[in-house]
Amino acid sequence: MSTLATVLLSALPLAVGWAVHVWWLRGCLNTARRDPLTGLRTRDGFTRRATALLKDPRAVVVLADVDRFKHINDTFGHAAGDALLKATADRLAHHAGPAGVAGRLGGDEFAAVLIDGHGTAADLLAVLHGVLARPVDGQDPAVRTTVSLGWVRAADFPADDLSGLLRRADEAMYAAKQGRAGTRRAGLGRLLATVTGRRAGRSGARTDAPVAGVAA
Repeated sequence: MSTLATVLLSALPLAVGWAVHVWWLRGCLNTARRDPLTGLRTRDGFTRRATALLKDPRAVVVLADVDRFKHINDTFGHAAGDALLKATADRLAHHAGPAGVAGRLGGDEFAAVLIDGHGTAADLLAVLHGVLARPVDGQDPAVRTTVSLGWVRAADFPADDLSGLLRRADEAMYAAKQGRAGTRRAGLGRLLATVTGRRAGRSGARTDAPVAGVAA
């Protein structure tokens, strides 16, 4: 056997071991980026995928917030609340499809980026709003609620990154929730002072930040 063949054979176990180790690390990383309850991407995993999708001019950013979630938890228990979150996640991921991405940002708040290939985002999200309000399979039919949706077409704000688009979707979602409108598209008005996609007064927001788009 040649010296080269001997060296290659002796290195083979090391190469196989390293490949297995890399595969294991990749699996651990993917698990860390998944929410254990819903299976959706966590904020970090969602941000990575969503940022890549925003390169597509057809991208639409959606923020979803479960209405009366505390009432469900308090009335039917945390298991029912968890079932509602899981159902919401599954339905949102189904509508995002393989071309999009859905994530759980925390608590009862979800986000998605959809690729609107036919310019029908408003109709699609109206359908999604109805789907999200359906009773949860296997649960008391009363374990149901609506989900307020705010959305923004990325092409309308080409200077905004994902954080800015989430802020706009968040404001639209809040307006939809306050007006019981179900869904609302972000308008072209000024952007309120927020950070990490949250309005002033919500966890993670700053009230001393300057208002975006308005001269100080």
